[in-house]
Amino acid sequence: MQDAHHILKKYWGHSSFRPLQEPVIEKLLEQKNVLALMPTGGGKSLCFQIPALMQEGICIVVSPLVALMEDQVNALQQKGIKAMALTGGMTYRDLDAALDNCIYGNYKFLYLSPERLQQDLVQERIKLMNVNLIAVDEAHCISQWGHDFRPAYRNISQLKDLKPSTPFIALTATATPGVVKDIVKELELENIEVLKDSFYRANLAYNVLKAEDKYYRLDQLLNNKNEPAIIYVRSRKASLEIADLLNKKNFKADAFHGGLQPKEKTKRLSDWLENKHQIMVATTAFGMGIDKADVRQVIHLNLPESLESYFQEAGRAGRDGKKAIATILTNKSDIPILKNQFLANLPQLEDVKLVYKKLNTYFRIAYGEGEQTEHNFSFSEFCAQYELPFSKTYEVLQLLDRCSVLKLSKEFHKKTSIHFTVSGKQLQFYLDQNQKYENFVKALLRTYGGILENKTNIDLASVCKKSNTDQRTALKYLEELEKVQVLEYVYAEHDATVLFLVPREDDSVIFPLAPYIKQHNKSKKEKIDAVLSYLENDKICRSKQLLAYFGEEKTENCGICSVCQKQIAPLTRELKNAIYLEIMKVLKTSKASSRELTEAINYPEDQVLEVLRLLLDKELISRESGNSYKINN
Repeated sequence: MQDAHHILKKYWGHSSFRPLQEPVIEKLLEQKNVLALMPTGGGKSLCFQIPALMQEGICIVVSPLVALMEDQVNALQQKGIKAMALTGGMTYRDLDAALDNCIYGNYKFLYLSPERLQQDLVQERIKLMNVNLIAVDEAHCISQWGHDFRPAYRNISQLKDLKPSTPFIALTATATPGVVKDIVKELELENIEVLKDSFYRANLAYNVLKAEDKYYRLDQLLNNKNEPAIIYVRSRKASLEIADLLNKKNFKADAFHGGLQPKEKTKRLSDWLENKHQIMVATTAFGMGIDKADVRQVIHLNLPESLESYFQEAGRAGRDGKKAIATILTNKSDIPILKNQFLANLPQLEDVKLVYKKLNTYFRIAYGEGEQTEHNFSFSEFCAQYELPFSKTYEVLQLLDRCSVLKLSKEFHKKTSIHFTVSGKQLQFYLDQNQKYENFVKALLRTYGGILENKTNIDLASVCKKSNTDQRTALKYLEELEKVQVLEYVYAEHDATVLFLVPREDDSVIFPLAPYIKQHNKSKKEKIDAVLSYLENDKICRSKQLLAYFGEEKTENCGICSVCQKQIAPLTRELKNAIYLEIMKVLKTSKASSRELTEAINYPEDQVLEVLRLLLDKELISRESGNSYKINN
């Protein structure tokens, strides 16, 4: 291992390995197959990068995310290590040249997706490569029980046939016992050694806080304006609005979401990494593969869709080993929203059949034809033409992509964008004078909050439907409004391309997917139930709950989570009496809300609310409209 330590110091500047990294590297150098289970931030990539650098030949890395591949390739290239990724949009000639470079060009790392692995050209060239190691990143994607199941991952075992003597390493940070069993089974590897590091993070406090006014509680949590933090939200719109709200309160915040242009993403990430902005308000598009050690807080304003994704996102706090906090802010309204977002739109077999049939009709593909044909595609126009619900149709197309029936060029981005160049008052004055635009413009304003302040990507077909305007007229309006300098706009006719991977055979293509669709929906429901159970369980240490979900037993409480802290400082009779006296002292002078009382008497909010409930039960106080309390006469 002396060489391994030398490489670690030379390229990464570290003098020692993190837990589990060294035993994993040792096993791989002994040419053994390994499944490594390591927590987020545990340094998984070094487990395959270092042994690959110690040996002749190239390491093939299978990864599910283009952004993750590009991040790792860029990081390696900056260290002077030759690495490349086979990303989408490469021409046959470019792909051919890239694969030749992997055979003859002394490259050390080749990153590719599981779908790319299915190409005959790629398989033929891999046979000619001197491959020293095969790494399967985010290996939970291979399991139907995993939270990011990708059926294409099931074909990775083909690499074993192409390179029978090359050792494999599969890596994941989020695997339940069922997923671990499935990974081992699906990779079909003999004598695979499962090495697991504890997922326990002694420095990370997991908190669940109930808050009717989340923004007020968020302000309280972010009391140190100089600490790096990540705030996770569910939508692009929310990321922009909350970042703007925080900046108005003198925080330094930025927004990050999947719709940003690559250059803008790079700039915002760089500013955050360099602490030019302390707070990143982000959708789940943010964080994978990003290593910022000093994040002190990760806050979820919306409920996560699974404990796997929550554990991964929360784990981005405190990677430097210092105290950090991961908080879910929640209230009763979150539960129906979560169920509606992730369960209401789950596609059934009939939905998949319908969308697949309409898609073939839309592109005029005859039975038995269409294989390997690519088409420009406007998702919103397609939904509008066949009156299909947006969310469920989107889920169906993602499912068909995962099941290798078709390939979407990229995630659908609503590319038509509008930027108003006048103020709200000026716009209203113009609309009063030119009323033909009123319905269309007001539909824009109602649909997209903040559109007057920010350049906004819009779904033109949806706005047309809401304003009862046909698309040709809407485009004419936009052109006229741009001429008089009311707004600027960019129109994109297509938002994706669709590549059909199999010939059209409606029933014989879709019916084999039935077991997967059923299993997928069952798994989604179980994951939502696990999140809700975690939120409701305020008796067991939160670290214990999360570790138990991933099959790890822990006998001692963490002592720092919201459950443990409540148990450590119970609401004693003396404490209740002290809070009661303080509440009555304030209410004798004027009525007050629970928030005003909490601020005035300097006790924790949950303790103040508990005493208020007791006083209400005893009818010593009453609550009026507007959530203000008063003393009963």
